[in-house]
Amino acid sequence: MRVATQIVLTDAEREELGALVRSRLTSVRLAVRARIVLLAAAGRQNQEIAAELDIGRVQVSRWRERYAQSRLAGIERDLPRGAPPVKVDVKRLVAMTTQSQPAAATHWSTRTMAAELGVSAASVSRHWRKHGLKPHLVRGFKISRDPKFVEKLEDIVGLYLSPPEHALVLCCDEKSQVQALDRTQPGLPLKKGRAATMTHDYKRNGTTTLFAALNVLDGQVIAQCQQRHRHGEWLKFLRRIDRETPQDKTLHLIADNYATHKHPTVRAWLAKRPRFHMHFTPTSASWLNMVERFFRDITTERLRRGVFTSVAELVAAIDQYIAHHNTKPKPFIWTKSARDILQKVIRANHRLSSKQNATLH
Repeated sequence: MRVATQIVLTDAEREELGALVRSRLTSVRLAVRARIVLLAAAGRQNQEIAAELDIGRVQVSRWRERYAQSRLAGIERDLPRGAPPVKVDVKRLVAMTTQSQPAAATHWSTRTMAAELGVSAASVSRHWRKHGLKPHLVRGFKISRDPKFVEKLEDIVGLYLSPPEHALVLCCDEKSQVQALDRTQPGLPLKKGRAATMTHDYKRNGTTTLFAALNVLDGQVIAQCQQRHRHGEWLKFLRRIDRETPQDKTLHLIADNYATHKHPTVRAWLAKRPRFHMHFTPTSASWLNMVERFFRDITTERLRRGVFTSVAELVAAIDQYIAHHNTKPKPFIWTKSARDILQKVIRANHRLSSKQNATLH
């Protein structure tokens, strides 16, 4: 016959348990456990205690034994339930995420990493967030190799931050191959609870090239759409800039290194007009030209979702957008100094060199 564990209490323990039973701040569970111990110390058997407290005999036996082993600490908290949590080797997880690739894949996912480490996908996701790791994202970059990068950078940023007096700074470029796209089926309009729809396939109705010059001072845009973007069209656009700007103003034009901008015919035309001063961005540095920001706006706000049945309709939509823009133009404000940009480029070059050296070794 199994004999219940004997409970012997000191006066202090008896007073402590009695206080837990009487207190209104004690949880119901702890109060019941304290009463079990007090009745056990009084010589009552488990079956009697269970009947008096209207609980199970096994429950009485459990808390009686735990108090005998650990005293008050044994009944204050439940023992952890279920299997112990699997501990993640965080150092290994971070090292594998940043320095290795899974089999037949370019990057880790939460599930492939979880299967490799034998943990849950939620644990992998939690530690990735904690360490700022996002394997599913990749950022593109292009470091300019122009030997005169520093010189050109300082020249153009200087025009942005401190434009010369009695002069206009114009950011010029072409947005080529702007397509007049017509959808194969009409979409549905936006309504409550549903986004607007548009077919993924389309019909091409021709292209145009948008020439644009953004005035850095006030945000005004001089624009012209032409069928092609050869040096003849660029020269035609320069003549338009010449007509639409005050003749007493010196013009500083910022453009990229496209061959049409440096064609001998263009050079000869510019040589006869001393108020034109060309400033060319470094190679692979179109981000220095602020007109690219305007091109992004017109693409997202007017062209990407547009439906055009002809090139003429596309050109009319572009002209309308630019006319509306020029009614209330807003200039883009350049804030980064040339020194800040150079420091960032130096850091990028250093990281790239370190990565290449690590790959070679």
